[in-house]
Amino acid sequence: MENLTHYPLLVFAAAFVTLWLASVAGSWLRRRNPSAGDERNEDLGVILAATLTLLALIIGFSFSMATSRYEQRKNFEEAEANAIGTEILRADVLPPADAANLRKLLGDYLDQRILFYITHDDTQRTRIDARTSQLQADLWAAVRGPATAQPTPVAALALAGMNDVINSQGYTQAAFWNRIPTAAWCLMAAIALCSNVLFGYRSRNGKAAGKLALVLPLIVSIAFLLIADIDTPRHGLIHVSPQNLESLAKSLGR
Repeated sequence: MENLTHYPLLVFAAAFVTLWLASVAGSWLRRRNPSAGDERNEDLGVILAATLTLLALIIGFSFSMATSRYEQRKNFEEAEANAIGTEILRADVLPPADAANLRKLLGDYLDQRILFYITHDDTQRTRIDARTSQLQADLWAAVRGPATAQPTPVAALALAGMNDVINSQGYTQAAFWNRIPTAAWCLMAAIALCSNVLFGYRSRNGKAAGKLALVLPLIVSIAFLLIADIDTPRHGLIHVSPQNLESLAKSLGR
């Protein structure tokens, strides 16, 4: 089952409410201890600055992790399109009947790979995965038979190309599973909570201070939203578009 970080808008809502409550809790603690001296406030200011600096560093590190994974998914989509396109060309080295069957199967497989990128429904994705696995078995059988019947270096090219097609799908799937670790999210959340409690404790009472207490939770929540969105292949606003696969399908007249 997918966790909360797979849904960026829920990450934003949960983070904003939780961090705002943490800031309010800090203000409440300050009211419970109004006799804190200037020296203590100065020490808390140093701690708050250090905590915010650490939070900024971890957010930056997590953003870098998310963007690198996003770029990896884009690269694997391009590699899939290249592998399928190359194998379609190599189908010409097989006997005409086998070549026609292989090109038909590759066309069906290409359609499934495009659906893999643009479909967000979990049930439909399960069907796509099952269909993809079946097509991979059919594709392998379609090139294995002719290559076994005529084990020539030319026939081996089609076999090697099919191996690249199947491997590229596996690399893509692994990249979609490769997410920011839950421990990193927990660490960010813990430091953000501490920062907002300290921020609320350091703030003064009054309406202006109450409005100001919304600023830090909002900024941190937006940062969490952006990280979760880039890191989420399915449910966010930022997706890897199968533009290379769609271009290949268009060139094939599909």
